[in-house]
Amino acid sequence: MTTTTQRPLAGASARQLLNKVPEVTLYFWIIKIMATTVGETAADFLNTNLNLGLTGTTYLMGGLLAVTLVAQFRARRYVPGIYWLAVVLISVVGTLITDNLTDNFGVPLATTTVVFAVALAVTFAAWYASERTLSIHSVVTVRREAYYWLAILFTFALGTAAGDLTAERLDVGYWKSAVLFGAFIAIVTAAHYALGLNAVLAFWAAYVLTRPLGASLGDYLSQAPADGGLGLGTVGTSALFLVTIVALVGFLTYTRRDAIEPVAA
Repeated sequence: MTTTTQRPLAGASARQLLNKVPEVTLYFWIIKIMATTVGETAADFLNTNLNLGLTGTTYLMGGLLAVTLVAQFRARRYVPGIYWLAVVLISVVGTLITDNLTDNFGVPLATTTVVFAVALAVTFAAWYASERTLSIHSVVTVRREAYYWLAILFTFALGTAAGDLTAERLDVGYWKSAVLFGAFIAIVTAAHYALGLNAVLAFWAAYVLTRPLGASLGDYLSQAPADGGLGLGTVGTSALFLVTIVALVGFLTYTRRDAIEPVAA
């Protein structure tokens, strides 16, 4: 799925603008799903294996995310290493937000799912009202980038809540949940290519659905067989996916295959 550039920015006709996010390619979706999986397993690893607890893990990862986002906003163009580090960290933080609400404050997963869905819808509405586009090909200003990362945060928090609700509360199970959300993504993809579903709408629908897909996949790989998983553990699963992400990001940094060309405004 690809998205298209919307209206140009006023007053910028004499220069070119550099997009701050990557082109939507197969690499994009592979890294996104792996980052989603790492978000689930890394949060569990830090919380449980390292005994940091939910609060300590949240402070640590929230701080790292803040530093990385500062670097991302300061960058003048798309830098694969910075961008994907921000995605991995925001995946972890999104998971922790949902876990804090459910475990520390007792908020039901059904409630958090609805709340984050509404928050995401409000973010999209404000973004579109302000910029008249939700296309990631138009993330060329600080304001648009702020909307973009806020939307990303809510997609991860929503996906975590929806994935846990489906796999655990509704007792669908981890691998069945992964298959279910994978099927939803396939439907969105088919609707885009075969039925002409708007590219921007298709992109964001698939982006939201990859979060519960990755979360369910991460739980299935890491959880013990008695709990419906394969028992690879959070350490092994996180390490496997992180190494793969680093390799792919290194490849993209070298080849620039996912860099969007400057847009003549």
